[in-house]
Amino acid sequence: MTPASTTDPAAGVRTLAHPAREDIRIEAVLHALSDPVRLCVVRELAAAEGELTCSCFDLPVTKSTSTHHFRVLRESGIVQQTYRGTAKMNGLRRADLEALFPGLLDRVLEAAARQEDRLGQG
Repeated sequence: MTPASTTDPAAGVRTLAHPAREDIRIEAVLHALSDPVRLCVVRELAAAEGELTCSCFDLPVTKSTSTHHFRVLRESGIVQQTYRGTAKMNGLRRADLEALFPGLLDRVLEAAARQEDRLGQG
């Protein structure tokens, strides 16, 4: 993995480190998905079917904790984060996850929806 954040001085572009597809590990993915806040982020991204800014999420945690959760999702290979101006855009790495772990993301999302219905949290 590359450094956590780099800037190309010539282009003025900030980039964030992401694991290459072949470096994504099932243990890291499952760990990231085991947290309710991170699972909430993944569910919202899946429903959006596109990129969302970090500020689009109404999470029950502080900004610094939110930043930590997004970092865990990025470093595990679940989300792709890119800067567009000052906004950090987030998108699911659905194709990479599907290639490595067929059906995993969809099953986790379905199970989370069933649990929400069962517990009356919807």
